[in-house]
Amino acid sequence: MVSLLLLILGFTAIIALRYLTVSGAFAFVTSRARPGLHASARSRKQQRAERRWSLIAALCYAAPAALAFWTWREFGWTLVYTDIADYPLWYLPLSAFIYLFLHDTWFYWTHRAMHGRRLFPVMHKVHHDSRPPTAWAAMSFHWTESLSGAVLIPALVYVIPIHIGALGAVLAIATFFGVTNHLGWEMFPRRWLDGRFGDIMITASHHHRHHQKYNSNYGLYFRFWDQLCGTDEGLAHDFGKDERRARERT
Repeated sequence: MVSLLLLILGFTAIIALRYLTVSGAFAFVTSRARPGLHASARSRKQQRAERRWSLIAALCYAAPAALAFWTWREFGWTLVYTDIADYPLWYLPLSAFIYLFLHDTWFYWTHRAMHGRRLFPVMHKVHHDSRPPTAWAAMSFHWTESLSGAVLIPALVYVIPIHIGALGAVLAIATFFGVTNHLGWEMFPRRWLDGRFGDIMITASHHHRHHQKYNSNYGLYFRFWDQLCGTDEGLAHDFGKDERRARERT
């Protein structure tokens, strides 16, 4: 039990450091690409709250991850494998896609549920206090929302085989999308958004509309569930207006 507690503390430190490094890097990029966008006193106060909630979230994400790692190391209970020859090579990208699709599915439906009148003020309001969101908002959740988001991938390792490298790629992709979807500006070229990439994938332009309207664009990686369920409101093309409002608060 002591080793498990130490693992939880270690995972908390790793997740917190990953958050501070990646979100900090994109916050720096934002300050150069969009000077003044998040420079107001109001935004700086918001960003402090985002970092505070995110560091609490790091503990919530660490606990189930550490438990899965502990049971893998101590008992071999998970289906995480290290020998790439255990499964065909074609299964490597397929397993990563399965994890991402199931994570996206879980995120869509739990996210949509948290916009209900009863759950929103308890679980999800903290995240929507970020207006407009910044790179620091990627993990800015109430601890109850953090726990709901933290359980799926550790649960999947018990039922769906995945190479440890593919699992690392899934976590890296999750981090990338979590941060870049909250930049408050679009980093991908317009031709990508107007093409097949933009039809399938969620970027800041898609997720920013969710932070504007609340009742649409619930997905994380893919637009599939939003399109299937009629909750896709398309892309936010009025970043410029939001940017001007943000700078006016400076």
